[in-house]
Amino acid sequence: MPVKSLSIRIEDEMLDKLHVVADYEGRSANSQILILIRDCIEAYEEKHGEIKTGKR
Repeated sequence: MPVKSLSIRIEDEMLDKLHVVADYEGRSANSQILILIRDCIEAYEEKHGEIKTGKR
């Protein structure tokens, strides 16, 4: 599966807190963000059904 890059704007304090959480979990900030996105999508799909993207 191809991997895409995504740029986000984030306040310094939020980024610092993200790094603390990621370090605690033994992950990079990038890996922590991916896990948070995955969990969000899974929760959405549990409530609303599978998201169809046309790319599967």
